[in-house]
Amino acid sequence: MDDIEAIAALAALAQSTRLDVFRLLVQSEPGGVPAGELARELAAPQNTMSTHLSILSRSGLVSAERRGRSILYRANLARLRELMQFLVKDCCGGRPEVCAPFSEDPAPSNSAMVESTPCCGASPEPVVETACSSRTDPNK
Repeated sequence: MDDIEAIAALAALAQSTRLDVFRLLVQSEPGGVPAGELARELAAPQNTMSTHLSILSRSGLVSAERRGRSILYRANLARLRELMQFLVKDCCGGRPEVCAPFSEDPAPSNSAMVESTPCCGASPEPVVETACSSRTDPNK
């Protein structure tokens, strides 16, 4: 994933309804959810939901599959994993093992998700804590 793709994915999620849609799709994996059901669940007009789904689809975070007369939308968990890996690739001063839960590919299927733990959570090594805390402290 490059900067442009990451920005597109983050921009797609930077709106409350789209974020809710994406989270609902992630919860519904691997089955998918029809657009009408998403609209009803989130109390959004169908034409508005269509626009949101289109934006999420263009970002690569959501895919659509026709099943009979309906279209099922699914979260693209592989793309989500790519985004998460992009965000933490330089985690903790070049110590990738600290962010291993983000970077491990647990299974080839789209429905497997990496269990996420906060980067630099409770690392016993002060060097790692210093490297991470300097990134979150605006005075450093």
